[in-house]
Amino acid sequence: MFLYEKKLEYPVNIRKKDLKMAKYLMSQYGGPDGELAASLRYMNQRYTMPDDKGRALLTDIACEELNHIEIIAAMIHQLVDGASIEELEKAGLGGHFAQHDHGLFLTDANGVPWTSAYIETSGDYIADIESDMAAEQRARATYEHLMDMTNDKDLLGPLSFLRQREVVHYQRFKELRNYYLEKKI
Repeated sequence: MFLYEKKLEYPVNIRKKDLKMAKYLMSQYGGPDGELAASLRYMNQRYTMPDDKGRALLTDIACEELNHIEIIAAMIHQLVDGASIEELEKAGLGGHFAQHDHGLFLTDANGVPWTSAYIETSGDYIADIESDMAAEQRARATYEHLMDMTNDKDLLGPLSFLRQREVVHYQRFKELRNYYLEKKI
């Protein structure tokens, strides 16, 4: 069912370390409104959609969110690459280093581990789509906050791309919701 293309949806080429930004980006890696939570939420909810149109849309967006996880992971990795223990501690990543070295681990920006509790589903497809729309808006807002925290063009490019994809996903969910409401499915 899945075909993996060995390239990022948007290239990531960060040239300078920024450990604080890496820490902040973890919000979109393992946070409640991050890319992993979104992907698994949509992959799970697709089974309660009333028709192939809804199942296809949720599957498509869920798969795209997996690529967004890769983009965020590449950004975090490049931002901390070569950082010393002292630099990690200064950026508030000493605990992360103690447990994971320079490896990525699914946490939010505060170090709270990812949990399956982030995957919402009600069994009511309209309620789930409305929740998905809200999740996309929260993710968009987070990307805007992250963009406000940097002036590095190497970061702003991928962040802007990811922000725009949240807008597109919101629009697609809204179209699906409106389709179902008009058809009274």
